[in-house]
Amino acid sequence: MPEEKVTFGLSNVYYATYTITDGVVTFDTPVPIPGAVEMTNDAVGDPIKFYADNMVYYQGDNNQGYEGTLTIARLPNSFKEDVLAEELEDTDSVLVEYADAKTKPFALLFQFENDLNARRHVMYNCNAQRPSVNSSTKTDSTEPNTTELQYNAAPIMINDRPIVKASTTQATSPAVYNAWNTTVYQPPVSA
Repeated sequence: MPEEKVTFGLSNVYYATYTITDGVVTFDTPVPIPGAVEMTNDAVGDPIKFYADNMVYYQGDNNQGYEGTLTIARLPNSFKEDVLAEELEDTDSVLVEYADAKTKPFALLFQFENDLNARRHVMYNCNAQRPSVNSSTKTDSTEPNTTELQYNAAPIMINDRPIVKASTTQATSPAVYNAWNTTVYQPPVSA
């Protein structure tokens, strides 16, 4: 099977909150985050180096996930409520950010285009920081504002293994690929 040579584009961004009961992770149905502009994910975790006998005696990987930034047109109210724990006051329909609110972890799903097949990704265990609130005045040429959502994607135990992310293309199972944005994919239990 030929491999992709380049990637470009960002689309189909979703989030899915989850719960853990008796060590089992259960993801909620993914919810779209429209207006994706840009995404960066920087690896976290310095390599392990142990020195002995005047040299690197042992070295290994230290995968602690990613630090990411998602730039979007605007953050949907559903994300503010579901993840950032803002509360919609029923009486006045006002969305309120309380200082004592506890954010909720979530999976982040997204798609990159490439020269062969669109690749879909999921980062399983994300925690978001509150985005900045800003805007600018209109001038003779109006540029829309964007929102930057910063998050960390850390390992999580799923089926007794620590996992950070997964991805698939149209070249893999059609059932998995087509359901990617409706159900968070979890690898099968290893034998």
